[in-house]
Amino acid sequence: MDPFQIAGLLTTLTALFAYINYRFLRLPVTTGLMLQSLLLSLFLALLMAVGVDVVTPARRLILDLSFDVFFLQGMLSFLLFAGALFVKVEELLTVKVSVAVFAVAGVLISTAIVGGAFYLLSQLLGLDLRPVYCLLFGALISPTDPVAVLPTLRRLGIPDRLNAQIAGEALFNDGVGIVLFLSLLAMAQSGPQPSVSQVLLTFLRQALGGLLFGSLLGWTGYFLIKTVDNFRLEILITLALVTGGYALARSLQVSGPLAMVMAGLLIGGRGRKLAMSEQTRENLDHFWELVEESLNAILFTMIGLELLVLSGELSLLHLVSGVAAIPIVLLGRYLSVLVLGGLLRIGEHFCLRDVAVMTWSGLRGGIPFALAMSLPDVKELSVLLVATYLVVVFSILVQGTTLKRLMET
Repeated sequence: MDPFQIAGLLTTLTALFAYINYRFLRLPVTTGLMLQSLLLSLFLALLMAVGVDVVTPARRLILDLSFDVFFLQGMLSFLLFAGALFVKVEELLTVKVSVAVFAVAGVLISTAIVGGAFYLLSQLLGLDLRPVYCLLFGALISPTDPVAVLPTLRRLGIPDRLNAQIAGEALFNDGVGIVLFLSLLAMAQSGPQPSVSQVLLTFLRQALGGLLFGSLLGWTGYFLIKTVDNFRLEILITLALVTGGYALARSLQVSGPLAMVMAGLLIGGRGRKLAMSEQTRENLDHFWELVEESLNAILFTMIGLELLVLSGELSLLHLVSGVAAIPIVLLGRYLSVLVLGGLLRIGEHFCLRDVAVMTWSGLRGGIPFALAMSLPDVKELSVLLVATYLVVVFSILVQGTTLKRLMET
């Protein structure tokens, strides 16, 4: 299929799912789309069981699409910028220290816990996964995904400080997790005796470089927007920041995701208050809300199609390891939040209930799945893909739908 046909198919499926959810299911958008894409995959798998070959065209579609490239090098930049654009910067600044600690140390602690536990599980089940690939699974699944988290937080009555903590952490730990994943992947592919110092330097260059470059992008966009009063041109400037800035970040070998977060925060904070008219703010918000909702919808439709392709590789061990990965990931998240919360001594603003809320609100979405799809074709690939998919489905369909109930207890 050519790119236009693929885009047409995905957009049509997404619009159909969104219509069904709006008219009949009335679930949160992310949950409704995830559920429908899962049901579509199961229906197609049923057709395959009765002799209708639907896997071959689905696999061809996925291969033509290159999900990991399409998402990581395209959609992700728009989703992260849009998510950061709507964060209340004033509230984020009040928890900046804890956000920084949780975004960096939290990811590292959770990666170690999840990676170690998943390695022990693989030994117990006889899967014999290599330790570095278990750590890769920990790195891709530990960060909370802003693509899934931020739309959910907007519809819940979470206290402002805790909301800023969760939202800020989701924005930044995602970029940190991607950098850590790429660093570990370089370690896995560099031979039996990788250089830890080289991996650490790569991590620091990507992370710090991304933050600095994103700040430069944001300030550039701010000064350009401040000199004009035309909402169409100002929206075009933000589009240029995202597309051109993300491409340039890749060329400079710094973290594009972190750059988009910083640029979005500066445009959404200082830019919104000091450089835009009321008309521009209103139109800019409407535009980026549409972009975020549309791309989110397409993303979860794509994930559902991926499940159908994976179904040919499933075995009982894959399912067992994937189901067992769910409590492992939750445990890694809980312990990292508990340890860092205790060390920071946030006091009345941080209690065991906050630990539970931050653990359960740690939703995963398309980013971990795209990272898993970018892994090389190694023996561990199918196990990690299935585990990642099941964790994502659980977080969206179970955690996402019960978080409000947890907040009310």
